[in-house]
Amino acid sequence: MQRLTHHALAYYQFAALRAANVNHGVFTRLGGVSEAPWASLNMSCSTGDAAEPVRENRRRALDALGLAPERSLTSWLVHGNHVRVVSRDDLRIVGANDVRADAMVTRDRGLALTLRFADCAPVLFYDPLKGAIGIAHAGWRGIVNGVLIETVRAMQRAFGSRPQDIIAGIGPCIGPDKFEVDEAVAAQIQAAVRASVVLRGGDGKTSGQGKEHASPSFPGQPITSKQKPHVDLWAAARSQLEDAGVGCIEVAAICTANNTHEWFSHRAEQGRTGRFGVIVALD
Repeated sequence: MQRLTHHALAYYQFAALRAANVNHGVFTRLGGVSEAPWASLNMSCSTGDAAEPVRENRRRALDALGLAPERSLTSWLVHGNHVRVVSRDDLRIVGANDVRADAMVTRDRGLALTLRFADCAPVLFYDPLKGAIGIAHAGWRGIVNGVLIETVRAMQRAFGSRPQDIIAGIGPCIGPDKFEVDEAVAAQIQAAVRASVVLRGGDGKTSGQGKEHASPSFPGQPITSKQKPHVDLWAAARSQLEDAGVGCIEVAAICTANNTHEWFSHRAEQGRTGRFGVIVALD
């Protein structure tokens, strides 16, 4: 990913989407007006932050991409697999932003799709042949429920997209050395993907059924056999996209929990934190 700045804001763009001239930004927590513990570019009111700073933060992020708040859509997250096909008509519907969904897809130009994150994986989609984009929220529950597969299917049904034509980017999320889960959760995640994504012991190797997968070395303390299993969410998201047939996948491999100077992390900050925003639009 490439790091860019706009005034005090810092955001990242995927190389493949940038090369395809897709207007998008994965915004860090920097450059906003919210006070601690939401400092500073918090994009969500659901964390306890006041509405006015959140509105200003959203305006600043959209402005960095040359987009207007009145042409932006978002949705309340349910950690499931519901995908919402949206258009400019949704901007005229009162309460449109209150629709519950974990992914949105569109091919309407000038319509900004926005979601918020703090450890779950943001995933962006672009079909250059059909001129369609999408954005998905892929936490462990989303992976278990197949949200990324459902997003690809929604693009197929709504726009006639072919999975092999789709470009996808997996953004910053909690890394494998920080994503400790219990055995039940680990089993559910592993059952949802073909790659081996559950890590045990201190050797940095995955365990579980599925094809071979090389896990990244841990930047933090090594996992010991006495610890709970850890999950490689980057690999889980990639595996699900591969299972859906996506042809080009870029992985940021940035851990939110290890980099709280730039990212909000629900796990690392024990729930007292904000949400960073991810925006994508067709110009």
